[in-house]
Amino acid sequence: MRAASVDAFVYNRRMGSPLPNTRARERLAAVAIAVLSSAVIVGVALVMATRPAAGAALDVSWLPLLNALLNASSALLLLAGYVFIRRRRVTAHLRCMLGAFALSALFLVSYVVYHARAGSRPYGGHGATRAIYFVLLISHVILAGAILPLALTTLHRAWRGEFARHVRIARRTLPVWLYVSVTGVVIYVMLYHLSSR
Repeated sequence: MRAASVDAFVYNRRMGSPLPNTRARERLAAVAIAVLSSAVIVGVALVMATRPAAGAALDVSWLPLLNALLNASSALLLLAGYVFIRRRRVTAHLRCMLGAFALSALFLVSYVVYHARAGSRPYGGHGATRAIYFVLLISHVILAGAILPLALTTLHRAWRGEFARHVRIARRTLPVWLYVSVTGVVIYVMLYHLSSR
């Protein structure tokens, strides 16, 4: 998106009136977000439940590191976006949040490809670190399932110019999204660098 078009988008949304808010459009958006989110969650669950393809020539051993980098970058963009909106730098906020969403989408694709090809890696740690790992993993997985509909709803409300409603849901979305992004990196470090196999 070019700077001029981003500025025009922000100006039109901020200065103009929000798009007509009909109940039918809101219901349609809510249904579309629910269907898309459910399809993604079911698709990821199916990939996780199936065995990896045998004899695949594709080397995916580098994808966990990429996934951690995507999560870390998404977290940094989320924090920057928060700082920008607190300083009323709307265009910079918009760019950061769209960037964070794009990186999270790339993460999801990379995650699915890795698990379809390599399966899951068992955690090799023991004692207290094992308990900490599974608490982080379980909370991460549950909240990762919740973040897609939250993020889509938050973006949809901003797109429609419904900023009061956008702010209300963004106050819930941001901490959850940050938690999922940061714990994704922590889980990677624990699984690939701190556990013995």
